[in-house]
Amino acid sequence: MTTGASDTSTLLVTGGAGFIGANFVHFWHRRHPGDHIVVLDALTYSGNLANISAELEKPNITFVHGDICDEALAASLFDAHDFDKVVHFAAESHVDRSIAAPDAFVRTNVNGTHSLLKVALTKWKDKFAGRRFHHVSTDEVYGSLAPDDPPFTEASPYDPRSPYAASKAASDFLVRSYGHTYGLPVTISNCSNNYGPYQFPEKVIPLMVINALMGRPLPVYGDGLNVRDWIHVEDHCAVLSTVLERGRAGETYNIGGANEVANIDLVHTLCDLVDARIGRDTELARRFAACAASHDRRCREEIAFVTDRLGHDRRYAIDNSKITREFGSIPTRSLAAGLADTLNWYIDNEEWWRLIQSGEYRAWMAKQYGIAV
Repeated sequence: MTTGASDTSTLLVTGGAGFIGANFVHFWHRRHPGDHIVVLDALTYSGNLANISAELEKPNITFVHGDICDEALAASLFDAHDFDKVVHFAAESHVDRSIAAPDAFVRTNVNGTHSLLKVALTKWKDKFAGRRFHHVSTDEVYGSLAPDDPPFTEASPYDPRSPYAASKAASDFLVRSYGHTYGLPVTISNCSNNYGPYQFPEKVIPLMVINALMGRPLPVYGDGLNVRDWIHVEDHCAVLSTVLERGRAGETYNIGGANEVANIDLVHTLCDLVDARIGRDTELARRFAACAASHDRRCREEIAFVTDRLGHDRRYAIDNSKITREFGSIPTRSLAAGLADTLNWYIDNEEWWRLIQSGEYRAWMAKQYGIAV
């Protein structure tokens, strides 16, 4: 590790083959092409080396297949690379999965985070200068807002409502405690809903886009009036980079997109974007022949309201005041522009999501990289 202003850094990025982690790897490498990035990922169901395949061709990007709960592995990586930054994305993250099988969320999100903290403390002991352990969390730790409530701030009380949110809240408290008790140089960010390239198809935006293209039903929970604040993943990564470079140790930073929208309105917007894109392109209409828009129908006709999720939080919203006060204006592209770009990405990367939907992406990883997953 070197500490001069123009020197390079060595980063450990956990969960760097997942959605947000992979986008961060792309973003950081563009900004800091001389830095060495070590990606540690267990490649569970949503981890996919196709997300970072271009980066893995670079000599200063290293992939390690492993579990953040494996303290011996983490310790060996710290010894080999002398990290000055840890960016911790690795987490089980899908609320529905946490309701059906919460044990994995406690193991990875709580125990895994604690394992990393212990290793970082041991390896960085008495040499904290220039180091940073950044923990990426979620706005779901704060619970649910009523329609007229002000957005969440960093001072909002924690009130997690799902096993996923509770596991992330627990990990936040662990990170904060290591900063307060041991002086470990930590920061935490709690972000609103992300969207953009490489998002696993079970999440709402890629699910709706792909189902619309394939002519499948578009399932909307309950009455569709649950409200979320959306941020494009590249905007999130830009703010994360600023927090890593300029954030104050021990601080928490909320990151929001200032794009509150009800789920049903989000789905309507996606349907209209698909209608417009497919309806004016005869080649796409042939490619996606089952899409309603390929037959002069509206994708909105495919919306199907389904039984609501257990404990479904009504509204999330983030107050960006602290980060804008400390760092100035932050990138928050409009939801309309971001969704249009995202639709184009999924159209242009059909092979990526078809491999996932078929289950063949794991065989592809094994063949391409010799990794048994």
